[in-house]
Amino acid sequence: MTSARPVKRLRRFAADTRPLAVPAFRRTVVGQGAAVIGTMVTEVAVPVQVYDISRSSFDVGLVGLAGLVPILVFGLYGGAVADAVDRRRLTLGSSVLTWSVTLALLTQALAGLRSVPLLLALVAVQAGGFAVSSSVRGAITPALVPVALVPAANALSYTVSTVGQVLGPVVAGVLIGLPGGFGYAYGADAVLFTAALYAAFRLPPLPPSAPIGRPGLRAVVEGLRFLAGRKVLLTSFLVDIAAMVLAMPRALFPEAAETRWHGGAGLLYSSIALGAVVAGVFSGWIGRVRRQGVALIVAVAVWGCAVALAGVAPSLWLAVCLLGIAGAADLVSAVYRQTILQTSVPDHLRGRLQGVFTVVVAGGPSLGDLRAGALAAVLPLTVAWSAPAVLCAVLVVVGGLLAGPFRRYTGESREDA
Repeated sequence: MTSARPVKRLRRFAADTRPLAVPAFRRTVVGQGAAVIGTMVTEVAVPVQVYDISRSSFDVGLVGLAGLVPILVFGLYGGAVADAVDRRRLTLGSSVLTWSVTLALLTQALAGLRSVPLLLALVAVQAGGFAVSSSVRGAITPALVPVALVPAANALSYTVSTVGQVLGPVVAGVLIGLPGGFGYAYGADAVLFTAALYAAFRLPPLPPSAPIGRPGLRAVVEGLRFLAGRKVLLTSFLVDIAAMVLAMPRALFPEAAETRWHGGAGLLYSSIALGAVVAGVFSGWIGRVRRQGVALIVAVAVWGCAVALAGVAPSLWLAVCLLGIAGAADLVSAVYRQTILQTSVPDHLRGRLQGVFTVVVAGGPSLGDLRAGALAAVLPLTVAWSAPAVLCAVLVVVGGLLAGPFRRYTGESREDA
């Protein structure tokens, strides 16, 4: 009996795998995991190929810009479309588009076209497809699993995605190093993405509960108006923007690795994702937390403090460990933000709000990179890294505690969100 107690306690903290008993969700998670690995391979291969062609870091920077603008536009519009059509068909269509662009990347690599404008155009199209698929994918989770299992389902999804974010760059590094490596990289992405296509094809019909008619600007504005009137939901979005814009340190990793620790850029880039993976493995407790608003405040405060401490760490390994803690806190934050959205938004608006969520999640880190780079150009590295992260933690704690509805929010108080 005594020996069974530690096992029982461990099970309370181990990842809650009950959502995997739902076949459609299980296929979706497996497909998503394979697709993320392939996507990360391509996200590494494209900038490297652009630099190989042009020998210009400015051109490499344009890759991020080419992907950001379509995400901002199609994240919002794709969410409106998700509220107007069968979400299974939209998921399948956007997945086919993304896969087709991967095949086009493979073709240009095999043909030796060596065209930066072509690569930028393909990145833009693929980003648009990704924005639409992300908007609809988050909107369908509550339709696949019971409401009580939504937090566990989100934890599993984020954990699988994070594992892909760790494995993808490793696979890319191996493939790109081979002769004709860009072709191998894009080919691997195309093969891996077929799992996501299969999962989308096997989804049940998911018609909108209250069709909005023809999606357009009016539908997008309706979703934004709903968001503006929901203090808890809006606060959760603002908290994420603060976390990413003020405390995302990744743009400073190359300089820190070279000037402070004389190497270790790869460890820095992987540390946040590795921390999130560990947190996902032990995420069973997340679904049992009742005060989700307070839990989100604490998670983002831990993120900001851990990032700030990493910026002043005297050794590389201490910085990596602290960034791992930050990554674990970020996973907890992401699960609660997604859960608040999915459980507090009516189904007929869920696609549009998921579109806003996609824009925030994709745009925040990019703005954080811009902020970090700009500050590092005029301030010492330590100040540019740590000071904004401390500000993030302070603002989130003070603002979250002053926001009464957010502080009091529980998973059951959906009408107050």
